[in-house]
Amino acid sequence: LDLLSRYTAPGDEEKVKLAKLGGTEWQRTRAKVKKATEEMAQELIELYARRRQAPGYAFPPDGDWQSDFEARFEYDETDDQLNATSEIKKDMERSYPMDRLLCGDVGVGKTEVALRAAFKCVMGGKQCAILAPTTILAWQHFNTAIARMEAFPIRIGLLSRYRSAKEQKETIRGLKDGTVDIVVGTHRLLSDDVKFKDLGLLIIDEEQKFGVAVKEKLRQMKVNVDTLTLTATPIPRTLQFSFMGARDMSIIQTPPPNRYPIETQICTFDEEIIAEAINNEMRRGGQIFFVCNKIARLPNIADFIRRKVPNARVVIGHGQMPSEQLENIIVDFINYDYDVLVSTTIIENGVDIPNVNTIIIDNAQNFGLSDLHQMRGRVGRSNKKAYCYLIAPPLSLLPDDSRRRLEAIENFSDLGSGINIAMQDLDIRGAGNLLGAEQSGFIADLGYDTYQKILNEAVVELKTQEFTDLYEEEINNKSIDHGDLYVTECTIESDLQMCFPESYVPGSSERILLYRELDSIDNDIELEAYRKRLEDRFGTPPSQAEELMRVVTLRRYGKKLGVEKILLKSGIMLLFFVSDKNSPFYKSATFSKVIDYAMHHIRTCKLEEVNSKRRMQIQNINSVSKATDALKEMLVVQN
Repeated sequence: LDLLSRYTAPGDEEKVKLAKLGGTEWQRTRAKVKKATEEMAQELIELYARRRQAPGYAFPPDGDWQSDFEARFEYDETDDQLNATSEIKKDMERSYPMDRLLCGDVGVGKTEVALRAAFKCVMGGKQCAILAPTTILAWQHFNTAIARMEAFPIRIGLLSRYRSAKEQKETIRGLKDGTVDIVVGTHRLLSDDVKFKDLGLLIIDEEQKFGVAVKEKLRQMKVNVDTLTLTATPIPRTLQFSFMGARDMSIIQTPPPNRYPIETQICTFDEEIIAEAINNEMRRGGQIFFVCNKIARLPNIADFIRRKVPNARVVIGHGQMPSEQLENIIVDFINYDYDVLVSTTIIENGVDIPNVNTIIIDNAQNFGLSDLHQMRGRVGRSNKKAYCYLIAPPLSLLPDDSRRRLEAIENFSDLGSGINIAMQDLDIRGAGNLLGAEQSGFIADLGYDTYQKILNEAVVELKTQEFTDLYEEEINNKSIDHGDLYVTECTIESDLQMCFPESYVPGSSERILLYRELDSIDNDIELEAYRKRLEDRFGTPPSQAEELMRVVTLRRYGKKLGVEKILLKSGIMLLFFVSDKNSPFYKSATFSKVIDYAMHHIRTCKLEEVNSKRRMQIQNINSVSKATDALKEMLVVQN
C-alpha cells in the first residue's frame, strides 16, 4: 500500500526514467534525494530556530476590555474562529516572535480574528500595522476596524492613495510619537518615512499579492515583531512551509451559518446565457460583477450588457482611474446606484458587498487558481444562493494546466474549500523553489508525492534527533512515548492473503483508488466509515479484504512502537525496530514497553540482533488480527 503513489512532476512525462522492480537503482535515487533534502530541511529548521531564539515581546493575558470588545461582535463565532483566536493569543503571549499563517476561506471571518489580535496588541501597549495589497481592501479594513473599535479609546490611521498628503503626514507623525495605535495601509506602510514608536504586531493580508521587494522588506520587519498572515488560498511555497513546520498555521474551514455553496458553471461566451444570468439576479434585487482583465474591452462589454439588458444600470471601474473617481464608483455601487459593475480584478481583494450574488469572469482560463477562488468569494456573502460563471473556450481546446484549474474551481465550490484549492495548486504547480534550493530535478526523479514523503521524513528526523531542545514542547504534546516520532513509515510484508479480489472489486483502477484511500486513513473512526462505504458499494467484504483493512491499524501500532518493518510469514511475526542504533528511541519509554512485553512472553517472544538489525520475533501469529492484538498489548504494557 505505502509503495503506491501518484507520479506528479514538472516537465515532460514521456522522458520519465523507470527503475527495475526489485533492483537497487530506485533505493539509490531515494538515498541521494534524502541526503539533499536533509541539508535543505536543516537550513529550514535553523531558520525556524533563529526566529524562536530572537527576542520578542510577551503580551499580557486578556483583560476586561478584551472580553468586552469580543462580546460586541454581532455574529456567533464558529468553533474554527475561536480555535484560531486562541492559538494566536497563545503565540502572542510567548516571549519569541509569532509567525502564524491564518488560512481561511473567503467570507469565513478571518478579519474578525485579526482584529481581536490587533486589539490585544494595543491593550498590551504596542502598535499594530495591517498591510493590504490594494487601496480598496485597505480602505475596507480601515472602516471595519473603526466600526468595531468605536467604543474604545483607540486611534486608527490609514495610509494609502485614498488619503491626502496632509492626512498621511498626520498619520506618520502619530505612528512616530505613539498617538496612532493601529495603522491600515498598502505597501505605502513600508516607505522609509514611516517609523513606529513601538510596533508589536504586523498583520499581512494576502502576502502572495505583494512583489519581491515588498516581501524582502517584510522579512526584515518580521524579525522581532509578531506576524500574522491572512490568506484564503496560500501559495504552494507558503503552504509547504506550514506543512513542514517552519511556520505555524491555523485553519478556519467552517463557514458562518446560513451560507450556501456558490454554484459554479464553466461556459463559453454566450450572449443569451450572460443576459439570463444578469436578468435572474436583477429580478431578485441583487447586483452583478462582470470581470474582464483587459481595460480596453470593458466599454464593449458594458455596451453589450446595456443592449441585451436595457434596464440594467451599468458602471465601469478599473485601477487606472484616478483613485477618487474609483472610490466614488465603488461607494455608489455599494449604495445600489448601479446593478452591474464591469471591472478588472480590482474586486478580487476585499470588496465586501453582500447584495452582489452573481459574478461572471471573462477568459477565466487566463487566471490562476487562487485568483479565481478569490473573485468567486466576492459573492455568496449573505444568506442568498450565489452564482459564478466562468467564461472560457471549450475545455478540449485548453492546455492541460488551464483545464485542470477550471475543473478544480468548479469541483471545489463548497464553502471552506480554499485549503483544498491550495492543495490542488500545490499539485498542479509543485511546491516551487523551497528556500532557494532547486528541487525540481528530484521531483522529476521520484514524483511529487514520494519527494514530499522523503522531505517530511528528513524534517521529523532532525526535529527528534538534532533539534530536540527546540521542539521539546511539540514532542511532549505528541508524547515522547510514541515511536512514530522516530519512525515515519512502517512497511509490512506477508504471505497472508490481503487484497480486494477481482471478484469483489472488478476494475483495476477502482481497486488502486481504494488502496490509496485506505493507505491515507489514520484512525479507527475513518476506517469504520471506509468499511461501511465499501459494504454499501460492493457488499460484504471477503476475508482477504478484511485482513487488508486490519493492516491500517497494524501499521499505525507499528509506527507508535518504533517499528520500521513488520514481516508476517509462516505463523511468525518479525518486528524490525529503528535502524539507527544511536536513535533516542532506544532510551525512550516506548522501547521500555517493548522490553517489558518480551519479559512477559518469554516462551513465544525473543528480542535479538541479526546483521546489525534489532528485531523481535513473536510466534503463533497466523493472522493480521492476532498481530494487531500483540502490538496493542505491547502499547499498554505497564512499565
